[in-house]
Amino acid sequence: MKPEFQLSFAKAQTKFFRFLADRFFAERYGHRAVVLETIAGVPGMVAGMWIHLKSLRQMKTGYGPKIRELLAEAENERMHLMFFIEIAKPNLIERCLILAAQAIFWNYYFLLYICSPRTAHLMVQNFEEEAVKSYTNYLEMVKNGDIENVPAPTLAIDYYDLPANARLADLIVCVRADEQRHAHANSRFADEMSSDKLPDKSTQLIPPRAAHTDAESQRDAA
Repeated sequence: MKPEFQLSFAKAQTKFFRFLADRFFAERYGHRAVVLETIAGVPGMVAGMWIHLKSLRQMKTGYGPKIRELLAEAENERMHLMFFIEIAKPNLIERCLILAAQAIFWNYYFLLYICSPRTAHLMVQNFEEEAVKSYTNYLEMVKNGDIENVPAPTLAIDYYDLPANARLADLIVCVRADEQRHAHANSRFADEMSSDKLPDKSTQLIPPRAAHTDAESQRDAA
């Protein structure tokens, strides 16, 4: 695929999924977050798994930092889902929608990543940028009093080390920052794919919660 087509395709897919989210959830941002975070937890896991298998096939080291960062992204998105489940409390229909969305998107993203990993990372970058916009709108509605600024879940307080009296607005700020970081990371991954080489270890940005000091990391840093 040509780079211009990859970018156009990624943006088109993002617009399509944004349309579906707007169509089904409108301004019910808590419920929107539950479904979208279910999908958001897929790309990092799929990409991390595929690169892990690539390392095994090629019998080469050097992929460790990228694999860990992608898996950390998936874990971070999973935690977002746990937070918003406590806030939105999805009903049975929405839980079924979550299952369907995950099943469809997992297979779709897996095939896309095999065919064009750079396009897949560009799509996730656009997804995350849209997520930042959605959480900004969510935050504004909370601050304006359109949505109740309920206490943040205990799980989120522990995860982000927030004050005991933290509210929903504080949680949204933290989640939005995570999404911005994921957007930057996937943009970097897409740039690395352009040259088809092993990742440049000097530019790896492993989230603090995913930091490791195994033998491969130590050797790569040497």
